Amino acid sequence: IETPRGVLVYYHGGGWVIGSIDEYDTLARKLAERTSCVVVLAEYRLAPEHPYPTAVDDAYAALEWVGNNLASIASDGAPLIVIGDSAGGNIAAVTAIRARDRGGPSIALQALIYPVTDADFSLPSYTNPENQLLLTREGMMWFWDHYVPESSRRAEPEASPLRAADLSRLPPAVILTAEFDVLRDEGEAYAERLRQANVPTDLKRYTGQMHGFFSLLMLPGSELGFQQVVKAVKACIFKAHKTQPTH
Repeated sequence: IETPRGVLVYYHGGGWVIGSIDEYDTLARKLAERTSCVVVLAEYRLAPEHPYPTAVDDAYAALEWVGNNLASIASDGAPLIVIGDSAGGNIAAVTAIRARDRGGPSIALQALIYPVTDADFSLPSYTNPENQLLLTREGMMWFWDHYVPESSRRAEPEASPLRAADLSRLPPAVILTAEFDVLRDEGEAYAERLRQANVPTDLKRYTGQMHGFFSLLMLPGSELGFQQVVKAVKACIFKAHKTQPTH
């Protein structure tokens, strides 16, 4: 069997309250097949039984485990990539910041799919009636109420990474947003903040798409999103293998 060329640690969506790695099995297999990478589906304990920051702690523990075992999972020097959708995109962004601040595993790329980055329900994408589809403003408020019940703590960077004072020295980012999504504005604002901090960032808004499109594998929009992520992962792998010393 071909040696995996990289490792993707995937954090699933579901508002920190629902969802499981079992539901992402097909998506993970498709990612593995298209990128020639190992995909590690990281389970984390869910709110309200396990409120913030349990999900972040669990996610970071999974990342550290993968970092410590990288050589046995893939090849030595294989790039480590974090990826997640929705609440999982929030977790991926936060684990990238935590890894930077704690001298944790070196992350080569962060792929954030319509990520939650802030708890600001007054943004235009939140209040637009056209965006109240699969995920609504009320639905997101419900998720936040379960995940971070003390509203004062929602401004903490590990809950709302958009509020982090410093986003420099973070891994390059690929960010997907959907036109008809309450989370659109905060995802795009996060991309802009990363760019201002000189982090290479590839942002794409998917016109005509709603929240959740990436994991609806039978839809054409999902395939386009997949192509963007796969392309970014392959470029990241190429760069990693190019810069490796030859023995």
